[in-house]
Amino acid sequence: MHYTGQVWRPPFEANSMVLEVTEGCSHNGCTFCTMYQGTPFRVSPIGQIEEDLREARAYYHSVRRIFLVNADPFALSGARLKEIAEKIDRYFPEAETIAMYASVKNIINKTDEELKELRALKINELNIGVESGMDEVLKHLNKGFTLEQARTQLKRLNEAGIDFSANIITGAAGMERSIENAIASAELMNEVKPYLIFLATMHVDFGSGLFRELEEGRFTENTLGQNIREEIAFLEHLQLDDTIFFGVHTSNVIPVIGTLPQDRELLLNDLRSGMSSFSRETLDSRPEKGYQGSVIIR
Repeated sequence: MHYTGQVWRPPFEANSMVLEVTEGCSHNGCTFCTMYQGTPFRVSPIGQIEEDLREARAYYHSVRRIFLVNADPFALSGARLKEIAEKIDRYFPEAETIAMYASVKNIINKTDEELKELRALKINELNIGVESGMDEVLKHLNKGFTLEQARTQLKRLNEAGIDFSANIITGAAGMERSIENAIASAELMNEVKPYLIFLATMHVDFGSGLFRELEEGRFTENTLGQNIREEIAFLEHLQLDDTIFFGVHTSNVIPVIGTLPQDRELLLNDLRSGMSSFSRETLDSRPEKGYQGSVIIR
């Protein structure tokens, strides 16, 4: 199997077969991220993809889910994605879902008809880095799309029958606009209706543009307590039906997971009781971050 550089997948894709169809990230410009620095974006040759499928078939007895990597395979044209999906169906006809990372930018270059065709070919459950419901924050993070574009394109996925999970970052707006960010992000989620919300806490990668802003005092991170309060405000304002709330990223100091709306109060109680277990000194601190943003409280 061909894998280039660091290969990432969401934790809920742990049991999926991982198939490389691109290298690097087509955008690779988010101010907080260094995940694909040093790996130029490249489209994998279709022959290489088929070779990997043939090799995987020899090892896997049965595959239910296939997760395409790297950063945003949905950047590929509708025609190339269709070709890949057809190859997958040839080697793994039993597969039910072909998932992948995607950006709002990737949806724009697909027609409504292409989206429906891709859904019919089992492409579904895209993982999309939305990050925030504030236009200024999206611009500051250099996401490459506006709030209106996010709203419009995610609704197009709804109309095509393509489910998606949305990544939201607590602390993305900095400490001064923390609660405002929570409410705006919840309002966007209520409108576009993801099947899953993957919540993480802002982790400023060393060497990133945002890291330089942090060092120069132009960006102020949330304290640990502010991150928890922002997550509580976000949850309080979500009005969704049958949506998974996946708040167990390593950067979240209090891991919570459940389904909305039925588990809302349980999740809020876990966050509030977890918060009360920390000292005031800890809540007012900005703990050291480890691998993948894991919080290190000494």
